[in-house]
Amino acid sequence: MNTFDNLGIHPQFIEKLKERSIVQPTAIQSLVIPRLLDGKNLLFRSATGTGKTFAYLLPALQQIFSGIHSVTPLRRGTESQRENRHNQPLVLICAPTLELCSQIKAEVDFLSSGTNLQTALLIGSVNIDKQIENLKKTKPAVIVGNPPRLLVLSKMRKLKFTKLQFLVLDEADRLTAQECLEETKELLAVIKRDMEYAAARDSREDTPRLVVRCACSATVDKKTCSQLGTLFENAEIIESADHEILRERIEHWAIFSEKRRKVQTLRSLLAAIKGKPARSGKKSRLKALVFTSRNDEAGKILSQLQYHHLSAAGLFGKINNKPITGTERKAALDSFRGGKTEVLVSTDLAGRGLDIPGITHVIAMDVPSESEVYIHRCGRTGRAGKRGIMVTIGDETQMRLLASLEKKLMIRINPKELYEGRICVPQP
Repeated sequence: MNTFDNLGIHPQFIEKLKERSIVQPTAIQSLVIPRLLDGKNLLFRSATGTGKTFAYLLPALQQIFSGIHSVTPLRRGTESQRENRHNQPLVLICAPTLELCSQIKAEVDFLSSGTNLQTALLIGSVNIDKQIENLKKTKPAVIVGNPPRLLVLSKMRKLKFTKLQFLVLDEADRLTAQECLEETKELLAVIKRDMEYAAARDSREDTPRLVVRCACSATVDKKTCSQLGTLFENAEIIESADHEILRERIEHWAIFSEKRRKVQTLRSLLAAIKGKPARSGKKSRLKALVFTSRNDEAGKILSQLQYHHLSAAGLFGKINNKPITGTERKAALDSFRGGKTEVLVSTDLAGRGLDIPGITHVIAMDVPSESEVYIHRCGRTGRAGKRGIMVTIGDETQMRLLASLEKKLMIRINPKELYEGRICVPQP
């Protein structure tokens, strides 16, 4: 049986993991951690909820402390800090959404708590002048950010990558999707330029610096690797068997509804899930994430749920053509994460990569044309060994599309209907 110790992880990090009751590496962690510690470049795939974030964070942080196998709390004036006097991070982690970047930053802070490691979150919803001032003040060794903001700061020469030791692209398939590809490629070109400059400068040294590169997602493939360009052209592609979670830990339901009645069906479903109070006086626990592919539809769904006094919040870009600020999105996410809000309505992009404990149901208000989107939606539940339910509400056309996804993904989708406040199997 694999342990973090025999994977080469330092006891300091092992003790931190125990605070989360994490004592044994997942399948993907067992595959990824030793390779990254050995300096290999990777593109790895594993189901959502299988520990991909720690799979790359543990080796990345371990590398930038006092050598790969010697981690000690940093003190002011250490070599790592002196080297970073010009805003040149040692670790750079790129992710597509503000929420995912914030989530990764929180995990970095958790693993490095008790040390003097400085980290920074560089996302587009924060005033750029404040970010520049923070960079000057803290000289962060680890930076987590989304490509648009990282690109702007690098063009302003407020951020350089000549000291980079570890580069991570989280949710790499989304970073190379059409809406993100141009900025991702441009950022990688800047990183490559700085790396080549550093390599030429360091060529006189006996031991040139090695930059470890990895990219990950639940659905990355060779096409993703090719879109990432020369930085990843020699990356090893690996995957674990954790994709069985989609079939073994998640129950899939399909509920038919005419398009004009979908929100009413959603409301009835939420009421049926909660059910009537048991003898104890308590209702069933509900923590539901509702997905829709369109931003305008997300706003309409949220408005109608709130109109009918349901405990709901939104995680998307605009509502009634008014942009939702990063502060408002964070407040909605924190309320849902903390259990104050029972329902979170989100678009696929905003919900990508979110790790929120205890989601009981994921409810899709449409059927995606790509199986990868369905996989990512499902992956918000059934995490960390728990079970979950994925519900799709669709009309006749969407049910046919869902049947095609069922065959492609080799899962079983069970038809359900709502009858007198209960969730039932349709009668023949």
